[in-house]
Amino acid sequence: MSLDLLKERLPDYARDLKLNLSSLASEQVLSEQQKAGSFIAAALAANHAPTAKAVVDALAGQLSREALNAVRIAAALMAMNNIYYRFVHLVPVADYKTMPAKLRMTAMAKPGVDKVDFELWSLVVSAVNGCGMCVESHEKVLREHGLSAEQIQAAVRIAATVHAVARTLGAEEALVSQLAPAA
Repeated sequence: MSLDLLKERLPDYARDLKLNLSSLASEQVLSEQQKAGSFIAAALAANHAPTAKAVVDALAGQLSREALNAVRIAAALMAMNNIYYRFVHLVPVADYKTMPAKLRMTAMAKPGVDKVDFELWSLVVSAVNGCGMCVESHEKVLREHGLSAEQIQAAVRIAATVHAVARTLGAEEALVSQLAPAA
């Protein structure tokens, strides 16, 4: 797995992010599919096109067409669900907790990969998006299906690092435009 292009783009002050990318790329507690999917899911959720492109270019070849599609499904559906369920969790009105969401999520039933991998990628996206209710739900399902705390932590470490990389690169882009001499 090569994320060298992404690491090269990071500024010197983000050395820890470079080191974390390297160590997570060689993480052994997740399967290659789980690891590559977690990287891609986090990059899609981080909403920074250059980061997403670099991660997809580096890792999509490690996934089957079905697995890559399942990562995309997880990112798309969690983008919707995380907003909705974060609202339900944060608003102190009991009515919302008992009302059906009425949001279509049929792709979750048959994402094209093992349920555990799809749940892991959903957890990764939910962690990036900061939905506590969704993180708790996905973590519980993963534990019930036999994933260890170390495996779940590895996926969340990937999410945290990829999100930080995207944020750092986005900030650098903004700073470059601010520091550029006026024409």
